[in-house]
Amino acid sequence: MNIFRLTLVAALGALLFASTAAAQTTLQLIRGTITAIDGKTATIATREGPSATVKLAANWSVGIVEPIAVSAIKPGAFVGIASLKDEALEVLVFPEAMRGAGEGHYPWNLKPESMMTNATVATVAAGGDGETLKLDYKGGTQTLHVRPGTPVVTFSAGQRSDAKPGAKVFVGARKAADGTLTATRLNVGKDGMMPPM
Repeated sequence: MNIFRLTLVAALGALLFASTAAAQTTLQLIRGTITAIDGKTATIATREGPSATVKLAANWSVGIVEPIAVSAIKPGAFVGIASLKDEALEVLVFPEAMRGAGEGHYPWNLKPESMMTNATVATVAAGGDGETLKLDYKGGTQTLHVRPGTPVVTFSAGQRSDAKPGAKVFVGARKAADGTLTATRLNVGKDGMMPPM
């Protein structure tokens, strides 16, 4: 197993989000911009306004969230799609090493009442206003519509140096009883992009 694959597999514990993890109140999803980082702690200006101070685990890593062609959404691909009703808000095409990550359909907080579906693409039907996807996961099926312009991204391995002031991030942090937040991975948007998930 190469280093890239190991990095992606290791991300599962800090990233997305099995339905069990999503339901736990100890997991806090943080979206925002790094304002300070010293290798042990990151301060993030959150999209909601307040700053969050996140302790970094000794083995913390960085993943890069980067755009990918919509053609990557094809039968057999394993994807994570945040949606509102039956409309995709974003599509994450997982690298093959992360197949099965967080599989299922469960509440998400990208927008009020949004959902997350991590599943295998069964079929893709093209139409004049986008594509309709049939998604299969253990225990169910969802049909979601991906309109033109919907962000489509994937993960690649990053370096700690990519996590710097001004970088836009999506972080799954564990919240302890005393309110302390700890993360093992920072997901950084490529070239200043805000990770859309």
